[in-house]
Formats: sequence, structure tokens, C-alpha cells
Amino acid sequence: MSETPDSPTSNKWPDYQAVWRWHFYAGIFTMPFIVVLSISGAIYLFKPQIEAWNDRAYDNLTLNGAPVSAAVQVQAALAAFPGSTTASYELPGRTNDAARVIVRHHGKSIRVYLHPESSQILHSAPEDERFMRTVFRLHGELLIGERGSNIVELAASWTIIMILTGLYLWWPRQSSGLGGILYPRLRKGSRIFWRDIHSVTGVWISALALFLLLTGLPWAKFWGGYFKKVRSLTGTAVVKQSWSTGSDSPSAGQKKGSGGHGGHGSGKKNSGVMPSDFAAFDRVAATMQPMGLEPPVVISPPTSVSSDEWAVKSTTQNRPKRASFVVEGKTGRIISSEYFKDLHWVDRTVSTGVAAHEGQLFGWPNQLLGLLVSLGLLLLSVSGAIMWWKRRDEGVLGAPSMALSPRISWGLITVIVLLGIYLPMFGASLLLVILAERFVLSRIPKIQTWLGLQPRGHIARS
Repeated sequence: MSETPDSPTSNKWPDYQAVWRWHFYAGIFTMPFIVVLSISGAIYLFKPQIEAWNDRAYDNLTLNGAPVSAAVQVQAALAAFPGSTTASYELPGRTNDAARVIVRHHGKSIRVYLHPESSQILHSAPEDERFMRTVFRLHGELLIGERGSNIVELAASWTIIMILTGLYLWWPRQSSGLGGILYPRLRKGSRIFWRDIHSVTGVWISALALFLLLTGLPWAKFWGGYFKKVRSLTGTAVVKQSWSTGSDSPSAGQKKGSGGHGGHGSGKKNSGVMPSDFAAFDRVAATMQPMGLEPPVVISPPTSVSSDEWAVKSTTQNRPKRASFVVEGKTGRIISSEYFKDLHWVDRTVSTGVAAHEGQLFGWPNQLLGLLVSLGLLLLSVSGAIMWWKRRDEGVLGAPSMALSPRISWGLITVIVLLGIYLPMFGASLLLVILAERFVLSRIPKIQTWLGLQPRGHIARS
């Protein structure tokens, strides 16, 4: 990035060359994951619009009379899948929109669309096979479950390191202007052009990219569990966290704008107990409909035959607007309620970050910012790959060479330890890399040369 590294005679560590080396290896590892996560994340930003488009055939239908009751719609959905049980019913946004009922059938959640007037089945699909569900599983776990969640977390942790080291490399040194710092120089040749595109793009998106990475960590399986333990030790834990981690399925009944992202589904999973009183769907719906909750609003029957407590929850992606209720099925009376303001401050903070991460906190400007950051990360990956290809020597990986006799900086060691505590997968992987370099890779001449592990008397330039 910068053309003026620290003096070759300086043994200060970390010098420009050492930081550049970290930045290089972080980039090499994270680049393919950044491409996948940026593309899938950009798609997920527009989940409400995409799902509305996918469901367009089942909304704004022509009606000749009044819609049938929720109880009739639920029973029709169950009849279409013999042996199934009710998981949830979604309050319709408009009277002429198809009813959405989620049933549990052979261990799977099936979304059933029914005509509001005739209860005719218009469409049905397994929840896990819906397009946006696939996108969020790709984004959160690379479609391979918990192991994928761990890989994504590791890549996110090293991307944070890549951005921090990139900012160090970008920091102006003996600069005579803002060219190459805040805007790219377009007439300085191909090498300077790509370096400026890389560094200038990085500095403009770095703060938002760090925000997206940090707000994504609570959903990762390992970091999310780690965070729960920290909350327990610090006395900030709650009975039920307002987000889930890893590959937990999103709650039944999620529709436009609802749902989890990378495993952060909303609400509890219904156990599949058949309700004894289907008319309770109508009583509960009649209570909740006038309250004007942010859609989609999901009604779930009791989880045991001895209970009459029905769960109702707004599952909007704009989480500060969510609310949940417990309603008595026999009377429609609200037993308890919980609004965003009632959550623990940690849950409110994380949930706000979740909403911003998904592009739903403040409307289309939030989506646009997320899209710009995703495109910026893609540009960083492409420009970084081109820079690497242009500067690498034949027969070697192209990593910057190691410094000569560096003096340890305890301040930096402290920063690395703190980052390792906050990002445990980064800390563990860094330790493994250091041990592998020191005791294995540096002892094999061909690998040592290919990786650039031998110290050199000069400083390579970007």
C-alpha cells in the first residue's frame, strides 16, 4: 500500500514489512470466503423484496366473499399432509393474501399457502428448501452445518485482522498529497492503479466492514457459545437469549423480512403438539390483529397438551420493533408481553446490530450501505488478487520476506493477546501458524523458500 516502508536498518517490530506479511497471509486465506460471504450477504440484504417477489402469486388474490377462519385454514393445511401437526399460523398482512400455515410432517417444517376464501392449497414447500433459507445457510455456514459456521467465524476473525493491518499499511508516510490515500491515482500505471484501488477502497469501507464483521460474530456457533459463557460469568446472562447461534433452524412461520441469518432464527421451535382447540387460533388472532404489530406475526399453539398458553411473536427483521406475547387460548386474554425495551441491554445491543447487519434497521439506506460494503469487499478481493499476481516472483508464493533480528514490542503483544481473547479462533489459529512456521515449515528448505520464511537483507515493496 504505502511506498515508504520503515527503514531497513530499523529493528523495531512490527515494522512495515512484518505487518505487510500478516496482511498478505490474512488476505490469501480470507479472499475466497470474502467473495462467497459478500455475494450471499448482498443477496440477503434484500430478503423482504426477494421473498415478496417469490410469493407474488399467492398475494393480492381475487376474493368473492369473506376469508374463512384461521381454524379452518389450519385444519385444511393439516389435512393436506396426513399425520402432520401444527407448528404455527401467520397473521395475514391483507385479507386477500394467502394464508401461511407451517406444519410439521415427518420431522420437517412445511410451509403451506392456502387461498383465504376456499382454503384450497395453492403451494407448499419445505422451509429448508426455500431460496432465502439456502442463501442464509450459505452465508452463515457454507451449506455444511456447524463445521461451516466455524470456518466462517475463522475467516471473519482473520478478515478483521486483514482490515486492521491494511489500515496500518495505508497510513500516510511522507505523502505529498491525497492521491493514493483518499482517491486513486488513475494515470500512474497499472501497478499504482491497482494498489490505489485496493488501499483507497479499503479505507473508505473499513469502519462499516468491521461493523458488519463484529455484528455477525454473535450468530457463529463457537463465538456465540463463547459469548454465552462470558455473559454467565459476568452476570449479564438471561434465561433465553434473543438470538440463536450456529445452524439452529429459524422459527416456523417466518415470511417476508423475518427469519434468521446464519442461524439466528427467531422464536422457539414448536414441539409439534396438536392443539385441542383449533378455534383458539381465531381468538388469539382477534386479540393480536388490532395491535398493529410489525409483520410477520406468528401464532404458535401450546407446546404441551396440558397448557393453554399460546405464543405470539412479531418476527420482523427490524428487531427493535419486535414484541412477543403469551395469550390464553380459551379467552384470548394476554397473559404476558415482552417488548424490545424489556430486553437486557446486551440483547438490545446485539439485536440492533443484527438488524443493521441484515439491512433492516433504517430502511433502504441501510440496505444500500450494506450493498456498498459488500461490493467494496469484493473489489478489495479482486484488486488484492491482481496485485499479488503482478508482484509475485516465479516459483514462490510471493509473501513479503521476514524482518532481520526484530525486537519484540510488548505493546503489540498485548494487542495480539487481547484480540486473541476476543477472537478465540484467531488466537488459536495464530498460535498454530507460529508453531508450524517455527518448528516445521522453516526446517524444510523448499517450503521455506516458497513461503518466504527466510529473512532477507532487503525489504520487498508492494
